[in-house]
Amino acid sequence: MIIQQVINGLSLGSVYALIAVGYSLVYSILLFSNFAHGGFLVIGGYICYFVLKGAGMNIWTASFAALIGAGVSAVIVERLAYKPIRERTPITLYMLIASMGMSIVIENIFVVTVGGRFRALPPVIPTQPVNFFGLATTSAFDLLSLVTAVVFLVGLQLFLSKTKWGLAIRAASYNLRTAGLMGVNVNRLISIVFFVAGLLAGVGGIFLSVRYTLYPQLGMITTKAFVAAVIGGLGSLPGAVVGSLILGLAEMLTAGFISSQFRDLVVFGLLIVTLIIRPTGLFGKSVGEKV
Repeated sequence: MIIQQVINGLSLGSVYALIAVGYSLVYSILLFSNFAHGGFLVIGGYICYFVLKGAGMNIWTASFAALIGAGVSAVIVERLAYKPIRERTPITLYMLIASMGMSIVIENIFVVTVGGRFRALPPVIPTQPVNFFGLATTSAFDLLSLVTAVVFLVGLQLFLSKTKWGLAIRAASYNLRTAGLMGVNVNRLISIVFFVAGLLAGVGGIFLSVRYTLYPQLGMITTKAFVAAVIGGLGSLPGAVVGSLILGLAEMLTAGFISSQFRDLVVFGLLIVTLIIRPTGLFGKSVGEKV
């Protein structure tokens, strides 16, 4: 039983990690928490749904379209809502407020255009039970989501450590202005950061749409991914991953051995305890004027 819950917790935590890494990636560059991030998850989920259902294409084509659509949407939001603000003032609070507004706008666009009802993705992702040598039984979906998340997170690490733009992002995370003075195209770099963050949110959107069904308010689930990023330390990518795995395990172990009604209590209890003991998170560093 405990092995099964651990596997389920790692699976859920890995999906949280994809979303939390996007939060931390944007935060490390622009120093604000992008609360419209959940909207990119919803966009990815709906694109996948309509490509599968309407166009009748396979899961690979639908997933590719969802990831590109979510990434491009993130870039568009940055250009329309955040770029004008950051060019006028260095105060990141205004971008935070704008992100809250964009979150509501994206949610209501889907409510108006496609309706607020719950939708189930076609059964193209395997969900049959898998037996682990008689020790535990879990679903193929949980294993697939875990493996997929690991692949994307490893890919992100390789991108950040082996490519020119990845190294530029790492440099900008220390000081964006200095990176600009050294010849880095700051606007292009920010667009790349948002595209990557949106793409990762799109992956999470596909898996969460299968786990919970798809609806315009699905992006609210990213609140837990944000909590995971805070626990790990906002701006720290390893911290976002570790915080997400801790949160996923805590949720599933609580649901399995206590009650599912206590899941949210445990999640936000962990957040409060972390902020009391270590406000910067497990891997975070104290930096002034971040929102």
